[in-house]
Amino acid sequence: MSKSRGGEGGYTPRDGHYGEAVFRPEQAGEDDRIDLGALTYDDATLTRLTKLGAGPGWHCLDLGAGTGTVARRLLSQGGVAAVLAVDRDVRYLTARPTPGLTALEADITAPDFGPGQFQLVHARFVLMHLRSWQRMVTKLSTLVAPGGVLVLGDAIDLTTATAPTTPYTQVMRAMWQGLKDTIGTDVSWVPDYPQLLRAAGLESVAAEIHVPPLLPGSPISRFWAGTWDRARESIVATRLADEAAVDAAIRYLDSPDCAALSPGMITAWGWKPEEASP
Repeated sequence: MSKSRGGEGGYTPRDGHYGEAVFRPEQAGEDDRIDLGALTYDDATLTRLTKLGAGPGWHCLDLGAGTGTVARRLLSQGGVAAVLAVDRDVRYLTARPTPGLTALEADITAPDFGPGQFQLVHARFVLMHLRSWQRMVTKLSTLVAPGGVLVLGDAIDLTTATAPTTPYTQVMRAMWQGLKDTIGTDVSWVPDYPQLLRAAGLESVAAEIHVPPLLPGSPISRFWAGTWDRARESIVATRLADEAAVDAAIRYLDSPDCAALSPGMITAWGWKPEEASP
């Protein structure tokens, strides 16, 4: 692993966590912003989870569950037996009680976090915000029951660093830097997911990438507009973009002239070997 990546490689961002310096759950409309991401990615996530076998009889762990859309669809569409949905703030989960869904407010990086073992352990857009991402892959693999599967998803940006400068790419670059400076967000390592899962002792490792189209008024375009607006202070602090650039980028997303590739989602998975017979 490169030593320039994340907190584990020597990078030390300012103290902060997702939901504190930016994307605070008490901020009006934050649940709507999260749900725009869900509208973009839930179908791809649920398709993958059900193809991997999530269904009747399965007990599942959903980490960083947000508003609970994946957990609820695992129950309603996948027919799983139960989902333990974990987040640092569970206000959106408890607002809509659902049979089979249990909300747990917890910090998954805490040394004593160990809610048991599950046939499915899933985390989406979680580890990219954690400085201890490499350790967490190993830790989460221990929560998978023998014969179960660990499924991890995070953002992957395929073009922003090398694409021509437009209002969109300028602000997207500034956003990644600003989030790295404030809460430690880092997506540079996520292409390593297959190797990380294999190193954690998992088998039949594989991965796929889903990149949604940027279209005016689409959920993903509205998601990025809302994300930039809420991360505006950290974006401007990088000096890579100013307030006017953020406003121009938001207008660009809603323009018929928008021609850009959105960051996508990499989903990687690996299976826990069955325990050897005595």
